[in-house]
Amino acid sequence: MNQLVKVVKVGIADLKYVKAPDTIRTTGLGSCVGLVIYDERKEIAGLAHIMLPDSSLSKTEMVNKAKYADTAVNELIQYFEKDGTPIGALKAKMAGGAQMFSFQPTSDIMRIGPRNVEAIKNELKKYGIPIVSEDVGGSSGRTIEFDPKTTILKVRTVNKGIKEI
Repeated sequence: MNQLVKVVKVGIADLKYVKAPDTIRTTGLGSCVGLVIYDERKEIAGLAHIMLPDSSLSKTEMVNKAKYADTAVNELIQYFEKDGTPIGALKAKMAGGAQMFSFQPTSDIMRIGPRNVEAIKNELKKYGIPIVSEDVGGSSGRTIEFDPKTTILKVRTVNKGIKEI
């Protein structure tokens, strides 16, 4: 009964869903944030690779909902609602949001990483979804992989190894 386990890959400004035993991964998180929302009872999870804090920054009519914190959180939650999962059952983990470049003086526009983290936290708070763990900030890129069966988020940080949160 050896089930083939797939690793679902999520690109930049992308979001996908997975059910155990499959896992879900995204790479290249610099100032971007990888947000995982999951239901541990159903062993399902969604992962968004969020680039920017606010969709009002979009220059196009068609907004890529996975790209922005305000729209990606809502998009992830809608998937669970369609699946019949109550919002109260959802939990979140996230990693990324690094300050990849240093500028003097620090302009708020260039603080994309910290602003992404803050925007995601504000969105999750609106829905009452708790952040169970996070690995955010710093100045190094990350790759993350989430296992909906164990609810472990593996975070591989450039030059810092792997940790599980």
